[in-house]
Amino acid sequence: MRLIVSELACERGGRVLFSGMGFAVANGEAAMLTGPNGAGKTSLLSILAGLLKPLSGAARLEDARGEESDLSEEAHLVGHRDGVKSQLLVSENLQFCQKLLGSPWLSPREALATLGLEHVLGLPCAYLSSGQRRRVALARLLVSRRPLWLLDEPTAALDLASRALLTKLMADHLASGGLIVAASHEPLGIATQEIRIGEG
Repeated sequence: MRLIVSELACERGGRVLFSGMGFAVANGEAAMLTGPNGAGKTSLLSILAGLLKPLSGAARLEDARGEESDLSEEAHLVGHRDGVKSQLLVSENLQFCQKLLGSPWLSPREALATLGLEHVLGLPCAYLSSGQRRRVALARLLVSRRPLWLLDEPTAALDLASRALLTKLMADHLASGGLIVAASHEPLGIATQEIRIGEG
């Protein structure tokens, strides 16, 4: 499987954030988006997830035969905001995500155990620390199987031990043939190609 981005341009609020963007990521590979705040890294991830229309250009996901898949059906987006509902239990957040995305993989309990959080399964998310909420958000990657992970500042609010868990998750995903596109100001601990957005 291969993600191909060609001549992509994005406009927000009447301002062109980037144009002529092009890169490719094959299965087992990761790309890291870098650049100053406001350059369009989050917008690019949103375009890849199918949440935002590009001004021009295209992004597509192809298999080995050149047949295209629906990007929005194959991508997992974990944004810089956790997207966790505070009033719901941790288990309910993950169950909802699994039903919404389909392709069930690990159970909520198994996903949380992988991230060292099995003990919060029955707690309301309002009771969690920011680091715990971030790990719950990352656990969504494990409850439904999708090949393309789109990660926006995935290390935010994580301590060193949790960052090591995230690095292992990403390495395992790549080893199984997955793809990753991440926006980050921090090293991810995996081999990546750098995609620079904006100047300065």
